[in-house]
Amino acid sequence: VRRGMGLISLLHSLILAHPVRSSPSRSRFFSKVVSQSKRGFVGGRQLLSGGGGRLSRVPYRCFQGKSASEGVSDRANDSFDSEDDLFVKGKDGESAGNENTVTVRQMRDFTRMLGGKDLLKAPVEDILGMADDYIQTKRDARQRRIEKKFANKNSAKSIHELGGTTHKLKEPPAASEFEPYQPKDFFRFEVIHKSRKPGSRARVGRIHTPHGIIDTPGFVPVGTNAALKAIDNNQSRNAGTQLMFCNTYHLIVHPGAETVRDAGGLHNFMNRNSPIITDSGGFQVFSLADATEEDGSELKSRRKRTSGGSLLSITEKGTKFKSYFNGSIINLTPESSVQAQKMLGSDIIIPLDELPPYHVTPERLRESVYLSHRWEARSLKEHLKNINNQAMYAVIHGGVDRELRKQSVEYLSSLPFDGFAVGGSLGKDRKEMAELLEYVMPLLPEDRPNHVLGIADTESIEATVAFGCDTFDSAYPTRIARHGTLFTSQGVIHIKLAKYKNDHGPVDPENETIPYSRAYLHHLLRAREPLFLTLASLHNLSYMNKLMANLR
Repeated sequence: VRRGMGLISLLHSLILAHPVRSSPSRSRFFSKVVSQSKRGFVGGRQLLSGGGGRLSRVPYRCFQGKSASEGVSDRANDSFDSEDDLFVKGKDGESAGNENTVTVRQMRDFTRMLGGKDLLKAPVEDILGMADDYIQTKRDARQRRIEKKFANKNSAKSIHELGGTTHKLKEPPAASEFEPYQPKDFFRFEVIHKSRKPGSRARVGRIHTPHGIIDTPGFVPVGTNAALKAIDNNQSRNAGTQLMFCNTYHLIVHPGAETVRDAGGLHNFMNRNSPIITDSGGFQVFSLADATEEDGSELKSRRKRTSGGSLLSITEKGTKFKSYFNGSIINLTPESSVQAQKMLGSDIIIPLDELPPYHVTPERLRESVYLSHRWEARSLKEHLKNINNQAMYAVIHGGVDRELRKQSVEYLSSLPFDGFAVGGSLGKDRKEMAELLEYVMPLLPEDRPNHVLGIADTESIEATVAFGCDTFDSAYPTRIARHGTLFTSQGVIHIKLAKYKNDHGPVDPENETIPYSRAYLHHLLRAREPLFLTLASLHNLSYMNKLMANLR
């Protein structure tokens, strides 16, 4: 088996060296097999010389001494004619000769692993095809297991059929079951200015909360685990942050909503005296599901492309998932989500909703909208039992189907929600998102604030503020900062590039953010200093908040 793994690691390195043949599925397949042996082996000898098994840095040579990319490119349709055609580079940079040569027997051993074909006469394309077939077989088997698991639970035929066939299109509670909306003393929204430009619905406003004022339009950074990575609350406040987003799902998993409650709520727990918004946990829970044919490219990615998803069931009552922290089973219902957010004590809370992907059938999307409306109505009823100086935003659904979006706005705006968030799939790209928001935003009540969930890159914000969007949340600006991508008035820069080694000017000459030069940040990143994470994140955070101030 190790012999086969060694050859797999070699094939993986060839794929990595040739982007045309590289794909996430193939890369995961080869990486997984190699990682099972921790290091690659051929004939009992180590094939990887150093690097801890990091395949992208393995110094392989193949096809009579040509580089990997040349070998794959020039001989993509040729076969391995003999064992002399395939060898690896030795530790000192020279050909390893017979010592580490992949022998005919070893290649035949690998052949048995992947179906008995003769690799000695197999083109590279055939080898890659075998890997693809193996990957698809595993996917199909996993999907069959999922469907079998859900067949015996609550009459749900599969993960896509929510709550059984008897109530898929059951109407949500009527608006008459709720008291009419009344503004709250502790939470109110005021519009200070409306744009007078032709065709623009942009507005400047203020949201008054128990923990301070939120100027709109505004950027909302995401502190997943009640923390912005590498930034504390004082630094965040000095960078201009007013409202911060925390994820209920992660806080339920650890440390637990009860622990935060015992600490006096999120504000005391994280020593923050500014507004906080929490979500229902639904986005993260539905991201635990295994990928299906409904998943595909879209602007707001929601699925993790890993196997073994821990979403266990979806029913009318709610969802059940397995904790990634300790494996415990957690039930998340509209009521329990609201109760958790009451313990967290955030200023703005979100009801539980269902999040179908972009590539979904119209029937499935309609079922999802109806389910979300029922869940949100239950969440609102639970919230109204104990308002706790918290505002609740409804979540508008319907994907890119305009009629469903309109129905969602009409129903949810008839209920006494304090604001409205636009959620679900917003399209496959910025153009489709902009067209959708241009249609949806005028339908929302003007006397209450709105929020765009999960979208806050500079291009999207600048394109949609004119539609009347008030706040935007995303982890994107701080996440890319930690990897060396920085916003500037001239566009993004990749600070790791060598051209910034002697660039002693400010990060953004037109926008003062942090008192450090490009050369210094380049040095910190190259030297892998933890301080880089803080300074880069602070720069992008400051840039985003100043962008919003300029837009206002």
